[in-house]
Amino acid sequence: MKPEISRTIRTFEATITNQQQVCDDLNQLGWAASKLWNVGRYYTQEQWDETGEIPDDGELKAELKGHERYTDLHSQSSQRVLEELAEAFNGWFGKRRNGDDRARPPGYRKHGDSHPRSTVSFKAAGFKHDAQFTRVRLSKGRNLKEHRSDFILCEYQTRPDVDLSEWDIQQVRAVYKRDEWRLQFVCRTTIGPEPPGDGVAGVDLGICNFAAVSFGGESVLYPGGALKEDEYYFGKKHAETDDSASREAERLDRKRTARRTHFLHALSKAIVEECVERGVGTLVVGDLGGIREDDENGEPRNWGDHGNLDLHGWAFDRFTTLLDYKAEAEGIEVELVSERDTSKSCSACGHTDGNQRVERGLYVCEACDSVANADVNGAENIRQKVLPSLATDGGDRDNGWLAQPAVHLFDRSEGVFAPREQVVNREP
Repeated sequence: MKPEISRTIRTFEATITNQQQVCDDLNQLGWAASKLWNVGRYYTQEQWDETGEIPDDGELKAELKGHERYTDLHSQSSQRVLEELAEAFNGWFGKRRNGDDRARPPGYRKHGDSHPRSTVSFKAAGFKHDAQFTRVRLSKGRNLKEHRSDFILCEYQTRPDVDLSEWDIQQVRAVYKRDEWRLQFVCRTTIGPEPPGDGVAGVDLGICNFAAVSFGGESVLYPGGALKEDEYYFGKKHAETDDSASREAERLDRKRTARRTHFLHALSKAIVEECVERGVGTLVVGDLGGIREDDENGEPRNWGDHGNLDLHGWAFDRFTTLLDYKAEAEGIEVELVSERDTSKSCSACGHTDGNQRVERGLYVCEACDSVANADVNGAENIRQKVLPSLATDGGDRDNGWLAQPAVHLFDRSEGVFAPREQVVNREP
């Protein structure tokens, strides 16, 4: 029986590197989209008042197709504005029908005499992508083609780990955020049904080492030092600002978030690549869903001075989500399992003792004298959650890899993880 082909859709955001050259043209499109929304909003209100019914997007398109505001944008862009308006009205009417008297219909996009810059969507016929030179051509409507050119040529930059040439771009959106225009690429790809192999790897998430990965014979540590340095650096800079709501404070927050997000993307990509190389078909991840909850006595869990501070900035859930979809694209299944007792049990013999974890991140088993890196021991225990016979099979297994894992550090200059000896990091 031939396995079913599945498809996945992702949205990647990019900065526009020639912002000054394209800003005016994008502003015109953004304002035109707001004006078209308002025209459609007025027509919908008229129909509601006269008939008690809300026109669907098909009626809106047919009625407004000849309107001058419609022809300010490419036809597919105008269609999307009216589709969004119809969706907003249907959402409001659904709430009203279900008894929500506080629900309000979508309003007009206007502030006094000015219009906000609305998002402009470009479907297949409205854009042309040039992956080689990382630029995209966005089509204008007939009315605006008289101004300077028929299209807008945007040069863009994505995260270093994103290669849009690997994706089928379905739609491009121009979005005005934080006083600048950005691009969003809505992409689709076909996921092959075959996993890289039938191997199993375990991932333990933690504080000093953000991730420890056990492949059952090999292990890799991914320290979170770069992330902690960023948290300290940006926290210090933020404290130096006079006003936490100032533009400088907002700029620092945006940069810190972007750095953290890139770290998580680079780490999840690195782990998946290691799994593909080793023929791993199942990735078992320790579930940290309750890591911020109270302990069994109802008191806040104490993870140490640095741990309590760092946990607030480390988005474990976000990382797991990124790891899941990157693994999915390679045919690797991700399983979340409980971390209960994984830090107390010996992965070599199964003996459990809460006092076996000693200083400097070592785990020493009094029962079998095994010595292991504590995080790698936890990762191997997590791996064994789906291979429970390994620790008790009585076999003579070489456990040296538990104590001497490879270490991959985040290389700031390249934006990727690499073996420790290859990394020369720069200051933030």
